[in-house]
Amino acid sequence: MAVYTHVDPDDLAALVARYAIGTVVSCKGIAEGVENSNFLLETTDGRFILTLYEKRVQAGDLPFFVDLLGHLADHGCPVPAMIRDRDGEAIQRISGRAACIIQFLPGISPSHPMPSQCEAVGAALGAMHRAAASFPGGRENSMGHRHWRAIAEATGDLDAVISGLQDLVDAELAFLDAHWPGDLPAHVIHADLFPDNVLMLGDRVTGLIDFYFAASDFRAYDLAVTHASWTFSDDGRHCDPARAQALMRGYAREIALTDAEVAALPLLARGAALRFLLTRAHDWVHTPADALVTRKDPAPLLARLRRYQAHDAAALFAV
Repeated sequence: MAVYTHVDPDDLAALVARYAIGTVVSCKGIAEGVENSNFLLETTDGRFILTLYEKRVQAGDLPFFVDLLGHLADHGCPVPAMIRDRDGEAIQRISGRAACIIQFLPGISPSHPMPSQCEAVGAALGAMHRAAASFPGGRENSMGHRHWRAIAEATGDLDAVISGLQDLVDAELAFLDAHWPGDLPAHVIHADLFPDNVLMLGDRVTGLIDFYFAASDFRAYDLAVTHASWTFSDDGRHCDPARAQALMRGYAREIALTDAEVAALPLLARGAALRFLLTRAHDWVHTPADALVTRKDPAPLLARLRRYQAHDAAALFAV
């Protein structure tokens, strides 16, 4: 989450008046994340999230997200509903952007997850995958394997971000292009389940949020993304075995991976680390200086990538 576009108070009041959610009390920008402009909206009826869609989220994709969240909610997943106005519309426009008002869910994103929280997230991810398998919609993964080279090229001089990064990325792209699997179980996945996209109360998952990278891809790749984001130290140099085993144990309670998926996990994790390394590098270079947004350091993702490249990387995914 972030704030790139500011909202005029009169326009906000007019927008909220379309809904049966009371009147505006306050609206404060949320600085975390890098993708959309987000605000904590408080009305006389409660709290909501106002999201204005920027950058990588196309307005034409929003009906897909509305339908996906509805499907997952109907199957018992803890996801936030996109609120519909008095005319039944969930997608609006304000400040020249497509926008939605979204249900506020309780909970806190863990900054240093405990093994018990990792196990709960693994189970929640598995349950979400079981629900998503019956979702009839689909969407190309615009941040998927086929697009990583273009992201690298659009970033510019990668060596200006981290010395030596260009050669490393070139070599890794060539390796992944040669070895990326083509026939693993696939359906719509979250594709960005970092801790800041999960809300928890203690060891209980109360919200899976920010589905704006959700797309059709391998379910095991989604697990690899979650592994990369939940089980490492802040600097990315150390994978905590207790957290990693707990995550895998929780997921296994809901879904039994195929032998091919298990074998592919180290490779998929290399891809996951590279994907977020590249997008963080891109945002490091291209985020506007006046944006209310916290840029994320690419270096910890480089450290994760190096760990997943190691000969013993398969051991990181033991249950």
